[in-house]
Amino acid sequence: MKRKTTLLASILVMTLGYDAVVRADREEDQRSHEQVAVAPAAPAQLEGPGNAPGVPATAESPAAVWTRGRFTSVQANVSLSGGNIIGDAANEPSLAIDPTNPDIIVIGWRQFDTISSNFREAGKAYSHDRGATWTNTGVLQNNVFRSDPVLDADSNGTIFYYSLSTLSSCETFRSATGGVSWLAPVPAFGGDKAWMVVDRTGGIGDGNIYAKWQTFFGCCGSRTFTRSTDGGLSFEFPLTVPLGPSFGTLAVGPDGAVYAAGIEMVNFQNFSSIVIARSSNAQDAGAVPTFEFSRQVDMGGSLGLGGGPNPAGLLGQVWVAVDHSGGPTHGNVYMLSSVNPPGADPLDVMFSRSTDRGETWTPPVRINDDAFGNGAWQWFGTMSVAPNGRIDVIWNDTRSELPNSSFSELYYAYSEDAGDTWSVNEPVSPQFYSLFGWPQQNKLGDYYHMISDNDGASVAYAATFTGGQDVYFLRIGVDCNGNDIADEDEVADGLATDCNDNGVPDECDIAGGSSTDCDADVVPDECGGDTDGDGHIDNCDNCPFVANENQADVDLDGVGDVCDPCPVDALDDRDGDGVCDSDDPCFQDPLKIDPGQCGCGVEDVDEDGDGVAECVDLCPGVDDRVFGPECAGQIPAVSTWGLVVFTLVLLTGGKIFFRRRLLRAS
Repeated sequence: MKRKTTLLASILVMTLGYDAVVRADREEDQRSHEQVAVAPAAPAQLEGPGNAPGVPATAESPAAVWTRGRFTSVQANVSLSGGNIIGDAANEPSLAIDPTNPDIIVIGWRQFDTISSNFREAGKAYSHDRGATWTNTGVLQNNVFRSDPVLDADSNGTIFYYSLSTLSSCETFRSATGGVSWLAPVPAFGGDKAWMVVDRTGGIGDGNIYAKWQTFFGCCGSRTFTRSTDGGLSFEFPLTVPLGPSFGTLAVGPDGAVYAAGIEMVNFQNFSSIVIARSSNAQDAGAVPTFEFSRQVDMGGSLGLGGGPNPAGLLGQVWVAVDHSGGPTHGNVYMLSSVNPPGADPLDVMFSRSTDRGETWTPPVRINDDAFGNGAWQWFGTMSVAPNGRIDVIWNDTRSELPNSSFSELYYAYSEDAGDTWSVNEPVSPQFYSLFGWPQQNKLGDYYHMISDNDGASVAYAATFTGGQDVYFLRIGVDCNGNDIADEDEVADGLATDCNDNGVPDECDIAGGSSTDCDADVVPDECGGDTDGDGHIDNCDNCPFVANENQADVDLDGVGDVCDPCPVDALDDRDGDGVCDSDDPCFQDPLKIDPGQCGCGVEDVDEDGDGVAECVDLCPGVDDRVFGPECAGQIPAVSTWGLVVFTLVLLTGGKIFFRRRLLRAS
């Protein structure tokens, strides 16, 4: 589309309305921009001072809030009074979130005070309520050219704003007040299409700031990498990164290694060669940073510049991110980009993974799930990784208006298995017309930005919902149970329990396998009581009051060996007499451990004390040792010894009797 047509459209939209202007412009756009981008023959300079400042637009309308399903986009580039400025432009947003207080979010962008001039400044706004409302106190420096904003935060919550200030230099601003006030800029070398990242690993490099930019339009020739080891107070003279990765981002791994991604840029801008470089010692303030390797990565196509929905800008950067989860995917390195693949599709969002710190990479995976060869543009692919390892991806997508490339919606997908599988693509914004609102340069900037946490992702993106280019903040909350309510909202509103305070409903922790639920009470086991501290909740501990981490149970009776009185007897002591069933013939008789004379279950009672239990005594109540077994009439039965005694008694008594008779006779 010609520039004058775009300017006219931006004016007409205020009177005729968005839909009318879009319909009028659709045919011309279709003829002009349905072509795949071709890399420029000469190096492309994407930023640089242009027009002089124009007269700032002043007309206002209410600040925009747009909804798509459960997703709400809130305008961030508001006026000083909180409204939407009609006739200005804002694009290329970047955001930072205070890690000590996630309520504090700061967004920076390229601010064009009027679309009649491409002169731009460092726009900014802050939110202290997690993006619900935004405050803009003006640009960083009035009437000072600035572009390519990149924001990040250190571990203490200091916000850094890295900004291109001339064709060949960048500066860094710092805010310790959550974006309310900013210190004076610090020279930071730099150049066109710079990127910056802050180390928050807690290691020796924590607080280091790393920055890189493209080779051909910068301060120092092939030296395109610098760092600050004093919290942004100064920056070291740049050094060269092998293969010169440009038009891409930086990331810091959990071990402090620094990764630089982009297209190869040594002798020329090679859009067909996407590369990655790694430095393991850049974190060490006492060492001269070196990149131990730099190599190509097959991303399934070439990076796009110009054409279709963004005629004069990048169609996406090369993104690199690293997993800090502490789990099985810890340390994985991921790359993502919108690339022009072989075949009819002009752009697809492609992903690759390395499990060996960038040494080797998986074949590229296509994330957008629209039909192959339908001609849709998936542009501005952007990636971030949550602390729990979830990978989030957004991009602009033209699939809903095929074959037209000028109408886009922001789409989202995520992976919870290191990129092996991806969620169904989901539109998260209304449709917008990307050719509206050009500020004397026909592009919507060159990138978006996103930061992930365990509950979801925070996005800064540009769109033209009001007929001009504006910057929006979008919160994409994870919806693990598919009920169209973001998990974080579901928990906050008391609609779901979250016993471990990880922002995920308990039911999803269990269903997803991140938590176990041994007793099926829909409460993660880590939230149950563990009296003996052996790592097993009481409800599922086979010995809840004696620690037994291995839960050994030889007889498989459900009672841990350490507290099982009969550890090798699955039946244990059923009658509770203290003798294991395996050693107790009367295992159902708590009074006997031997059958005795009466057998199990019958007490061996011997009331007559004759040693014969009543249950088998022929003469119960009579001492069988005195009376015979017949014991008829209870006549004593004489035993052998009894006869002997009886005989002796008789003999003795008879002898005495006869002796007395003889004495009397004499």
